[in-house]
Amino acid sequence: MDEADVRELLGGVEDPDLGDDIVSLGLVNGVAVEDGVAKVSLALGAPYAPTESAIAADVRETLTDAGLEVELTAKRPAALRDDEVLPGVKNVVAVASGKGGVGKSTVAVNLAAGLSKLGARVGLFDTDVYGPNVPRMLDSEDPPTATDDDTIIPPERYGVKLISMAFMVGEDDPVIWRGPMVHQVLTQLVEDVEWGELDYLVLDLPPGTGDTQLTILQTLPLTGAVIVTTPEEVAVDDARKGIRMFGRHDTNVLGLIENMSSFVCPDCGGEHDVFGSGGGRGLAEANNLPYLGGVPLDPEIRTGGEPMVLKEDNPTADAFRVITEDVANNVGVVNRRRVSNS
Repeated sequence: MDEADVRELLGGVEDPDLGDDIVSLGLVNGVAVEDGVAKVSLALGAPYAPTESAIAADVRETLTDAGLEVELTAKRPAALRDDEVLPGVKNVVAVASGKGGVGKSTVAVNLAAGLSKLGARVGLFDTDVYGPNVPRMLDSEDPPTATDDDTIIPPERYGVKLISMAFMVGEDDPVIWRGPMVHQVLTQLVEDVEWGELDYLVLDLPPGTGDTQLTILQTLPLTGAVIVTTPEEVAVDDARKGIRMFGRHDTNVLGLIENMSSFVCPDCGGEHDVFGSGGGRGLAEANNLPYLGGVPLDPEIRTGGEPMVLKEDNPTADAFRVITEDVANNVGVVNRRRVSNS
């Protein structure tokens, strides 16, 4: 059996999202056959995403059934990788909201921890210069360290490498900076932090559409963004502005999350729509975006420490796990579509 035979077999492996086989879509980087071993490189770019794991498993099963041993690797084509900024980071995912108080940082923390739980190498960059609170949410007290050449080594918490302005300023010190200073500090952090090899870098953006967001969009190679809202109309209106911002900068919106979607009373078991219902889903449908799901209003989230997504036998944790898998899957769709269209 030679390369042509293997490619013919791989023509029977479908991409469930793009609706064609992986050979026709250009998702096979290369094939080599030697002594009964098929070495196949796939253009898959979302490590531990359930859909891409299933594609790889289908490839392995197809070739094994044909009597071949299989060695699989996965890498996006060099022409589609941005190795100048964050060269060791495969995917950069921004978590954004139009307004404060909707639980954006909670989502960012749980998304990062959820991806790590899947097995991915993950970093979390708290870019909210004026109100950084991710270290408190993770109960992280270990500061970054520095190498001999003054690069910053981020501490790790729950399997996630973490950087935040909260490490750089006093606990009660206000950050009073104009836009150019924000741009300079964020750019320096991007250049000076030694993230190493990461499958995903999650960015917790500040609320709104200001200087920090513009710096991120102009500086970093974003794979896509996740928009967080609550159900009520005021939050939805502001989330809509966030969607428009990413659209104007040609950044894929991976989906929309409705946080605080309902509250289940621990005493009576009744479900209450404290902030209304359906706003997030309606916004996603109106903009033809994936609705990633709703997260209940759960008092346990505010305690900090271990991220909710890591807890067992908990409906809120289950919601975060589903969202994490869907975000990873949508990262894969974005990357594979880029390969197919190139």
